[in-house]
Amino acid sequence: MIRLVAIAFLVLLAGSASAQSVRFPSVAVGSSRAGPEIGGWMYRPSGAGPFAGVVLAHPCNGVSRHTEMWGKLVASWGYVVVAPDSFGPRGEKSVCGRGRAVSPSMRVADIAGAMEYLDAQPFVRRGDIGIIGHSHGGSTAVRSAQRSYGLAARGLKAAVAYYPGCQAQFDRDVAVPLLILIGDKDDWTPADNCRRLQAAGFAQPDLVEIVYYPNALHSFDSRGPDRTITVADGKSHRLGYDPSAAPDAEARARAFFARYLGK
Repeated sequence: MIRLVAIAFLVLLAGSASAQSVRFPSVAVGSSRAGPEIGGWMYRPSGAGPFAGVVLAHPCNGVSRHTEMWGKLVASWGYVVVAPDSFGPRGEKSVCGRGRAVSPSMRVADIAGAMEYLDAQPFVRRGDIGIIGHSHGGSTAVRSAQRSYGLAARGLKAAVAYYPGCQAQFDRDVAVPLLILIGDKDDWTPADNCRRLQAAGFAQPDLVEIVYYPNALHSFDSRGPDRTITVADGKSHRLGYDPSAAPDAEARARAFFARYLGK
């Protein structure tokens, strides 16, 4: 009963976060060129602040109910959240199965723009910003943490990546604390790619924590029945909620931000 009351309270908090549409320019950083003006949503916790900020990077299917749920949830933790729409301004609705159409590296410019937007708000603590992303957005979070893009110098303090596509070729030079959460049964962004990234060696291994959930599929945080989807490249992938992995990952993400964003 106590657990049910706690869950209901969290849902109430998540639902209480206000949301408003925002627009800002994407900003060239490193090899990521500035894109078009970016639209998105901002979710604010109650109170005057100032609060730390968090950028929320959506998955390959774009801004959706999943984005809204996570925006409200992270705001309930006490952060101002900006969720950029990286696809709409580039004429895309979804890049599932063709992730290079708007690549994670391209999206880093949108993350930089969202960070500048957050820094300009009087209710946000300047230079105290995290990022969280899922799938394609998780890959964007990992890429944003790389030294070559310089987001650490712009105030990025922590990155959380749910089931990203790890790439040893691009993702070893992590410059900010990074938490990766991924399922061993993920057949879309395989956990073994993250193991290969670990084996290749991070420039600063003490900055990176990777948690592997033995029974979790892709999209293990999204409630719903196990299902199989076929995407643009013709490949099929299993998705499903994991009742053990989802709450553990959420608790880890919240504690991670609390540790590094001054909470």
